[in-house]
Amino acid sequence: MAPDFRYAGVQWINNIKAPEDIAMSSLFDYQNAAHKDITIVEYRSDFLDTNTDHALIDVRTPFEFARGHLPGAINIPLNQLQFQADKVPTDKPVVFVCATGTRSADAAYAFANAGFDNVYNLAGGTMMWMMNGLPLDH
Repeated sequence: MAPDFRYAGVQWINNIKAPEDIAMSSLFDYQNAAHKDITIVEYRSDFLDTNTDHALIDVRTPFEFARGHLPGAINIPLNQLQFQADKVPTDKPVVFVCATGTRSADAAYAFANAGFDNVYNLAGGTMMWMMNGLPLDH
């Protein structure tokens, strides 16, 4: 079942045109969300170091994605996620990432509350990845 963003608590997602439109994300109560925030260290140890099959979805804009993204990530911009939800696998864990972890938290929140299991938000996002000296693909 694809997430219905109208009922996942992020009905404003349809109106997102640019990163600055995400200011409403602070309105959501992520403490009670069904998704899990994971750190870079947890992501590496739980998924990369163990070769655990998962999907890594970068919800930044195509321009941001082209400037550098985590290895293995696919780009589905947050404002297109509702229309491309069929690209999000249901049979393996899904890790959402963005620049800092805010937009990806919105995506993880929506998918977890739509009934998806094993949904994660990469806390700190691509910025934290780079701050840890980890490589980006271009």
